[in-house]
Amino acid sequence: MTSRWQVTPFYFEHPEPALFSAAPDGAATNAPDGIADRSPGTMARLYRPIADFVEETLRAGARPVSLAGDCCAAVPVLAGLRAAGIEPALVWIDAHGDFNTPETSPSQFLGGMPLAMMVGRGPQWMCQAVGLAPLAEERVWLIDGRDLDPLERAALDASRVNRAEVADLATLTFDGPVHVHIDLDVLDAAEAPGFNYPVPGGPGVAETAQACAALAARAEIRAISISGWTQALDPSGATGEACRRVLRALTGEGPGG
Repeated sequence: MTSRWQVTPFYFEHPEPALFSAAPDGAATNAPDGIADRSPGTMARLYRPIADFVEETLRAGARPVSLAGDCCAAVPVLAGLRAAGIEPALVWIDAHGDFNTPETSPSQFLGGMPLAMMVGRGPQWMCQAVGLAPLAEERVWLIDGRDLDPLERAALDASRVNRAEVADLATLTFDGPVHVHIDLDVLDAAEAPGFNYPVPGGPGVAETAQACAALAARAEIRAISISGWTQALDPSGATGEACRRVLRALTGEGPGG
């Protein structure tokens, strides 16, 4: 299936133009003016075009690949899939659970809540802004999720969300289309430190690339959302190159691909 890429070169309201280096030439750009805060209205203006891009791409018979700086940008990707009539399983590859709500989060960080929001937990304004109804928890696979806050862990343990490791991607089976979301901080921070919240002890670049390639060969991946690295924390360029390697394995595309 032909892929169409869109780059949203922001980490919330902060510009991240280096994300373009992980996308092939010709990728579309989603960069509305005036993205200066994380208010619901501003985030809706940033994320609504992603949902539209995903729906339009799917209706054209292609696979959307959305590259952005934060995991909340996965919300409109799922919304676009649903708008196109596709009910996917969600494979969420991340060092963090992103399953916090205001009641469980010590930091109240918005970027730690999108997976919870997508299954109907916590505030729903972001989902409502892009027309997303909750996804059934049993349709979600959290892959890795090794850095969890205590109450977040308890919420996950009590949920119907499936749990697995990166190595398991080579053997997981699904009964239909899949939305893959990958936060590239899933990589071991010893090999890829250029993230706002790096987490040690995870899978290395080679292992992750191999597992992503195996998943791509077996699953019906209809959409991919990607949360990239932070250029200011990657002075050597090693993190960016590690991320590009993993994305090429997952998508079969990338710079020069």
